[in-house]
Amino acid sequence: MRVLAVASEAVPLVKTGGLADVVGALPGALAAEGITVTTLLPGYPAVLRALDGATEIARYRTLPGGSARVLRGRAGTLDLAVLDAPALFDRPGNPYLGPDRTDWADNGIRFAALGAAAARLATEGAGFDAVHAHDWQAGLTGAYLRHGDASRPVLFTVHNLAFQGAFPAALFPQLGLPDAAFALAGLEFYGGVGFLKAGLWYADAISTVSPTYAAEIATAEGGMGLDGLLVGRASVLHGILNGLDADEWDPARDPHLEARFDADDPSPRAANRAALCRAFGLEPDARVPVFGFVGRFTWQKGVDLILDALPALLGTGGVLALLGNGEAGIEARAEAAARQHHGRVGLATGFDERRARLVYAGADCVLVPSRFEPCGLTQLCALRYGAVPLVARTGGLADTVVDANEMALRQGWGTGVVFNPVSAGMLAAALRRAAALFADAPTWRRIQANAMRTDVSWARSAAHYAALFRSLARR
Repeated sequence: MRVLAVASEAVPLVKTGGLADVVGALPGALAAEGITVTTLLPGYPAVLRALDGATEIARYRTLPGGSARVLRGRAGTLDLAVLDAPALFDRPGNPYLGPDRTDWADNGIRFAALGAAAARLATEGAGFDAVHAHDWQAGLTGAYLRHGDASRPVLFTVHNLAFQGAFPAALFPQLGLPDAAFALAGLEFYGGVGFLKAGLWYADAISTVSPTYAAEIATAEGGMGLDGLLVGRASVLHGILNGLDADEWDPARDPHLEARFDADDPSPRAANRAALCRAFGLEPDARVPVFGFVGRFTWQKGVDLILDALPALLGTGGVLALLGNGEAGIEARAEAAARQHHGRVGLATGFDERRARLVYAGADCVLVPSRFEPCGLTQLCALRYGAVPLVARTGGLADTVVDANEMALRQGWGTGVVFNPVSAGMLAAALRRAAALFADAPTWRRIQANAMRTDVSWARSAAHYAALFRSLARR
């Protein structure tokens, strides 16, 4: 079976978040299920540079934004189709933001072109059996298929409902869709054009990246204005948990680490712990926990809660390594905390792959206090590398981390520390509980071993995707 995946980013070519990790890893996992995936990406400079053996397979003169061609080739393990439209995608840096860190003014046209090209490529003799569209940037794929001359079944995956691709109604005449498409039963969303809403409406099946998040987005509290539509489409809504590329994320072979290790012998983690403390200017002490955070400094990720709960963290004797960037106000607070608590709070802004891997491989406990989290890859990386995750009970965090509470420990279970509701006070209590568990060395080693032996691979989820694609093709 052949599937055309459509997305705006994929590792290792271009990445701004977890979407790229999924798009880059899922084709390899599906191959084991007999599903062959070709991934259509925008022709960003980095993508075109990486394309090996490129040949032109299509040329379109009537896409939104003008003419473009589609190149076919490979980049590493990925079989790629690339939309080569220099006027839309030949831009440096972030794929969505200009030099002033605001959205490109023509993002609506840019990603409408991606959806229109996907619809044509899927149906013009390429032999694809189904289409897998990812997030709002591929949201119009189903609309172009439905209003075109041919069709293919579409699975639309929501990676984060908060990013909806909402544009003014003035964009609609530039899309090349019939007037009937601008309706409640179509693209219209609160008077404008909704790319994510269109993806949900026109899809034959919808998936999210964890079962709990699938339930949360079909509620008024979590639906972000789309809960009515999602409730109406509940019969085709699936929650399929994300996984990790087990080869890419393997502490026994990771070249970024100071020392490699595995679940059978995690003792070399001590060398990574020391390297982490050096990298973040922390004062190492084997008797107290090293806490870490990797991710975006945003309200969603709960970084403000970490800073609010900092007195409790420091009160345990622990130290904290923060890696990431994001909202200016949160960055400023993190910088102030690092200055005030020199040697106990370390900060590295931006993103550095080696430092991120050191956090996973060297921290005793990785913090993921997200207010909402579709799936989250941070806690999966932490589990794999033996950094006990401390997470909020929400979305995919609730589906992937087993709380090491008293009854779980009696049964030998528990892979992390889970707290709820999501507040600074409850995070503080969870930090104190984690520190108490860390002080009980045999118990901590058992939790750590449970974490490292957790199956975080794509195997089970790839089987779910494969079954869904085959069901769509039959229908």
